Formats: sequence, structure tokens, C-alpha cells
Amino acid sequence: PAGRGNDFARALRLPTEPAALAEVLLHGAPRPVDTIEVTSAVHDRTAVLGSVYAGVDALANRHANHARLLRGAASYYAGAVRAVAGWRAAGYRVTVDGEEHAFSGYTVVAANSGYYGFNRLVAPSARVDDGLLDVVMISDAPRRLFFALMNELSTGAHVHRPQVRVLRGREVRIEADRAIPYGADGEVEAVVPVTAKVLPGALRVLC
Repeated sequence: PAGRGNDFARALRLPTEPAALAEVLLHGAPRPVDTIEVTSAVHDRTAVLGSVYAGVDALANRHANHARLLRGAASYYAGAVRAVAGWRAAGYRVTVDGEEHAFSGYTVVAANSGYYGFNRLVAPSARVDDGLLDVVMISDAPRRLFFALMNELSTGAHVHRPQVRVLRGREVRIEADRAIPYGADGEVEAVVPVTAKVLPGALRVLC
């Protein structure tokens, strides 16, 4: 693990100490895991491991990427506060395996891994080897409620709120009524529409 958040490594339960990681490299067994193929007008068939997210979290990630003074978890938290403070609900159209779902809200996350945004458990039931994406949709809510929901991301308890809906599927297309940003594993910065498609067992990792 060498990234800022290391969320995919967290999903694989990889150790963080160098000596323990060396043991994994020397003696770990290869394990097939799923990946996500991301397609949009800007990025043609980009491969990512963790998740694709469109909305306020992508804006928060953009703020975190451009932060100069803060690092690690602090940059994510400050980026989230800044993004939520100025967010206006977007009208989403989310197509999961051919079935369209429309709502107004904050974000859509197509998750291969349960974690994103530095140890935030956005999709508690997501598994990296089940051939499916967990699609988390967060509807419009008062900002104070959304901040409470953000705190619940640490445990995954947010999925029990009525503003949160979780679906599962192999291919997810995210569209909106305006050019809202999307991100993918903290690296891709573009705007919707975007399509995320699971590629079952496409990568072998040591763990």
C-alpha cells in the first residue's frame, strides 16, 4: 500500500507494517479479484479497483486532491465539509443492468470495494470477488442530516437510513441533469455520464 487512503488494500485486509507486507510478498497466495471498467466521454475503458462515485463525494475528493496544507484523513474531511456546504441536489438517472432509477440527491457510488474516502465504509455488503457492484444512492436531505450520515460512514450504519438505497448489478450507468463530477479511486476527475462495468476475477493479487 502506497496511496493516501489505501482503501482497496484495506478491503483485502493487507497489513500496513513493512515486515508483514514482505511476508505477503514472499508467501502470499494469488487471489482473483474483480475490477471495474469505467467508460465515459473523457475516459475510454479505464480500469479501477475500488469504486466510481458521482456527486458531492467526487467534489470532496477534488478538493482533497488540491489541498496544500492538509494531508491524509484531514484533507478528506475538510474537502467533504466544503463540498457539502455548497452542494445543490442533482437529478440522477441511474441504470442498473438495464433498469432505470431516478432520484434527486447527493451521490451515487458503484462500489467493488466497501471502502472509499480514507476508511469510509460506503458499501458494507460489497465484496471484491462476487462479480457484482453495490450501487449506493443517497437522496436529498437537510445538510445537518447529511453531516450525521457522513459520520455513520465510519461503520456503514448509513445504509439503514431511508435516504439511502442500495442495489446490486453488473453494469451501472450514471447520468444527471447537470454536469456533476465523478471520480474513480481518487484519481479520475471528469463529469457524468459515466458507465461502470464489473470485470469478474480480472486481477490476481497476493494477499
